[in-house]
Amino acid sequence: MLVGERRELLLARLTAEGKVLAKDVAAELGVSEDSIRRDLRDLAAAGLCQRVYGGALPVSPAVADYASRAGIAVDGKDRIAAVAAGLVRPGSTVILDGGTTTLAVAKALPRDLEATVVTHSPTVAVALLDHAGIEVFLLGGRLFRHSAVTCGAAAAEAAQSVSADVFLLGVTGVHPEAGLTTGDAEEAAMKRTLARRAADTYVLASAEKIGAASRFTVLPFADVAGVITDSGDQNVQELADLGVPILRA
Repeated sequence: MLVGERRELLLARLTAEGKVLAKDVAAELGVSEDSIRRDLRDLAAAGLCQRVYGGALPVSPAVADYASRAGIAVDGKDRIAAVAAGLVRPGSTVILDGGTTTLAVAKALPRDLEATVVTHSPTVAVALLDHAGIEVFLLGGRLFRHSAVTCGAAAAEAAQSVSADVFLLGVTGVHPEAGLTTGDAEEAAMKRTLARRAADTYVLASAEKIGAASRFTVLPFADVAGVITDSGDQNVQELADLGVPILRA
């Protein structure tokens, strides 16, 4: 089998089975594991898969630029936003992460709601301008353009003064084995910082993020109160089997 044909097979296997194990594919094709690992490394460099220990997982489409992500899974994000908005109680304090799903949550909050929203997303803050009863605190810092959020030391320091009831967390990948992941190390660190400032953290995971993975781990599943998703993927059942509370959207 030519190298190009082998790589096409690997991509097809990722699509069909949701993962590739280098050892199994090497035995099946009669080639060395090193050859398969090189293939996966090159595919990952091209943005076509996410390498993990022993093989690869599908890469998340949520690693695309912010404008592109705004048009992905819009209906699913709206359903997730409706469920998430119901977790924001009158008089409570909520931390809203950045990203297109949390922007949908901001828009889904009732116009007459009285609450406090803390966010490091300028777009989320602007979306709440017409919610007269919501007090908005915007955390400053270096702007990370991919997700339109502030990160870095200044943003993390500002977050230390926050105590919230709920953190609504956005990630780019949710996988039973790879965990909760995102594509940037500094953004992952900021998400962990925000999670430590809230009593409960809920993950917003539209269907395209389930079963996918990115480079950097955000949190273990044990640290979240639940995953809100519109997906019926087998990975969701595996999460439930692991004891992760699933809120269906």
